[in-house]
Amino acid sequence: MHTHDISHWGHSHDFATADQADAERRTRWVVGLTLAAMCVELVAGWITGSMALLADGWHMGSHAAALGIAAYAYAFARQRGADRRFTFGTGKVSSLAGYSSALLLATGALWMLVESLSRLIDPVEIRYAEAMIVAAFGLAVNLLSAWLLGHSGDGHHHHGHRHAHEHDHERVHGHDDHAHDHGRHDHRHGLADIQDHNLKAAYLHVIADALTSVLALAALAMGMLYGWAFMDPLMGIVGAVLVGRWAWGLARESAQVLLDAGDNSAIEHEIRRRIEADADNQVADLHVWRIAPAGRACILSLVTHHPRPVEHYRDLLSGMTGLLHITVEVNQCRQASCGARVNTPT
Repeated sequence: MHTHDISHWGHSHDFATADQADAERRTRWVVGLTLAAMCVELVAGWITGSMALLADGWHMGSHAAALGIAAYAYAFARQRGADRRFTFGTGKVSSLAGYSSALLLATGALWMLVESLSRLIDPVEIRYAEAMIVAAFGLAVNLLSAWLLGHSGDGHHHHGHRHAHEHDHERVHGHDDHAHDHGRHDHRHGLADIQDHNLKAAYLHVIADALTSVLALAALAMGMLYGWAFMDPLMGIVGAVLVGRWAWGLARESAQVLLDAGDNSAIEHEIRRRIEADADNQVADLHVWRIAPAGRACILSLVTHHPRPVEHYRDLLSGMTGLLHITVEVNQCRQASCGARVNTPT
């Protein structure tokens, strides 16, 4: 007979993945690249006396600061992944950083809108050739940054957590078993469905900047060729609207995770289906919420006339991707009818 001390039943809540480590490394590269571009533009602007270069240099500085938030968030989550003060680990730091970056994106969009409107009303002289050089340089830097961030996770790393423990005891209302399971975490993602809000925020920052450079080049070209000076502030307004829309979407997604209000209906339906397809089990209470960029926690309470060992219910949910932490409560019903489920998915 094997005996275990209490540490056997404990487990880590560090759900960091290899993809996140790769994203942190690439984000640091982008911060370094942006700072280098800032220095080049500031030095060139000082030597040539170009206000356009100086202005874009300081803009690169604010861009690096925003990306620095993403880099810091990854480092914070990694260093405190085993800190017991964080009940379910530091997985939500990504969403917190994403929400903060969304606010910065929105602030930038508002500044672009106000500045463009003021220039539309009161036009300023534009040095087209010089401005196009700055825009082209900025576009090249941001395209390289977007490539670095966009290829994060392409190595298809896999990181799994598998831990289970159980304990049985009698309660006043019947027989309860609790099972805690760290499900297998195995995911691949692309930019279209990336769930790491921190990485998405960093990517949107460089894409927004690249979009601004593209619109600026188009407006400057039309201004140089046809004398349409109004196109520069007009393109600024278009860019502000697009960036503002991206900021709103990122803020909404990350806020839902921070408030445990994400859409988990599909995974909840699958949990109910697997549990209630077995014997006379009924799901009495079910809570699913995101605790990591690609992982969720689950608290499940079920009622049955014939309780089974905890391993049985854990096996019913095995293979469900993204369930990192599962708590199952089994309640024995001693009446003829156990009644309807307490709650239903919305």
